[in-house]
Amino acid sequence: MKITFMGAGSSVFARNVLGDCMCSEALRDSVFALYDIDGERLEQSRTILEAIRKTKGGYGKIECYLGVENRKDALRGANFVINAIQVGLYDPCTIIDFEVPKKYGLRQTIGDTLGIGGIMRGLRTIPVMADFARDMEEVCPDAWFLNYTNPMAILSGYMQRYTGVKTVGLCHSVQTCSSDLFNQLGMEDKLEGRRELIAGINHMAWLLEIKDKDNNDLYPEIKKRIDEKLNDPTFENKVRLEYIKNFGYYCTESSEHNAEYNMFYIKSKYPELIERYNIPLDEYPRRCVEQIANWKKDYQEMLEKGVREHNRSNEYASHIIESIVTNTPYEIGGNVLNEDRLITNLPKEACVEVPCLVNGMGIRPCYVGALPVQCAAMNMTNINVQLLTIEAARTLKKEHIYQAAMLDPHTASELDIDTIKKMVDDLIEAHGDYLPKYSC
Repeated sequence: MKITFMGAGSSVFARNVLGDCMCSEALRDSVFALYDIDGERLEQSRTILEAIRKTKGGYGKIECYLGVENRKDALRGANFVINAIQVGLYDPCTIIDFEVPKKYGLRQTIGDTLGIGGIMRGLRTIPVMADFARDMEEVCPDAWFLNYTNPMAILSGYMQRYTGVKTVGLCHSVQTCSSDLFNQLGMEDKLEGRRELIAGINHMAWLLEIKDKDNNDLYPEIKKRIDEKLNDPTFENKVRLEYIKNFGYYCTESSEHNAEYNMFYIKSKYPELIERYNIPLDEYPRRCVEQIANWKKDYQEMLEKGVREHNRSNEYASHIIESIVTNTPYEIGGNVLNEDRLITNLPKEACVEVPCLVNGMGIRPCYVGALPVQCAAMNMTNINVQLLTIEAARTLKKEHIYQAAMLDPHTASELDIDTIKKMVDDLIEAHGDYLPKYSC
């Protein structure tokens, strides 16, 4: 069996996901193909994964493929392809995504999923993933494509609608949603045996039902406890608790992410909201700088002291692959096309996040039905942007980029239409060859 990792220079993530595969008796004998366009980072990942492979018994084989000219060979014959690329990296593209909008008074926290940052990130990533898809259709047409790259719904939705590649989008936030909430509210005693239903869209999927092991609804107790946290000036998860208070349900992704997915919290005319809700502006660039520095330190430490023991994580990828290979049932929260009306009050073109059953037949999404109307309405404010960004990438028409930005909740709440268009033009110019050429 062959498992190919696209963007293997994402060394920490490659270590976690492929290290997980090496922990599985069913997967450890695989060929692990590492692909990247950065030779230094590719070699670092190879070094780490070789060390893990040896500590796990020396099973399997690692192969490295550097550069676009070797991409097709990296994919050839793959059974599973894991995607974790970042087109344009932190420098220059993430810096551009934050600094250009800042000149127009538009501030962001993460900028990788929605907002103007998410739009630009999607536009520069779709062409690369379209190239992956063409190669896969030729050299590994039956492979599953496991996408971890953001903006999740934009990229997975494009692959699902406009390529022949079997694609599922995977995120970390579903696994930890209710456990994080319980730990923050002092309800740890309810963790064991809990039952939950989560559905919506990536980073804004809703904890629709949450029950204890005896089937008792836990939302009444959750709602009793949120005011104390909202009144605590040091508490950092306030946006999501505000969702419970105003929309009735908790959502999957962090408050710093969700602060920029709507028109409520980051507002230049109400600067006091930033402090009130503990919103970390420019958070993603700050994390990038820290992660780059920490990685250099960790890699040097590993060279000197050897690799640390790797224990299997709760990342979905290895469990999905193992489930399909061994025909062992497994459940995930997956990002899939809504074409079968899995969520009946969201459009069929949307990429939705719903429970999926995995076994030897592949990945099968589950029917959810209608979301509460207010939750569907919140999701639609994001879906509008996602669909228009995909349309811009597909047609190469600049007007759809304008429209995506104009309909983005945060952008539209801060800027007028003419300013939005000028900002988009400046971003396109600043990104240069990282973007294709658009017609007016």
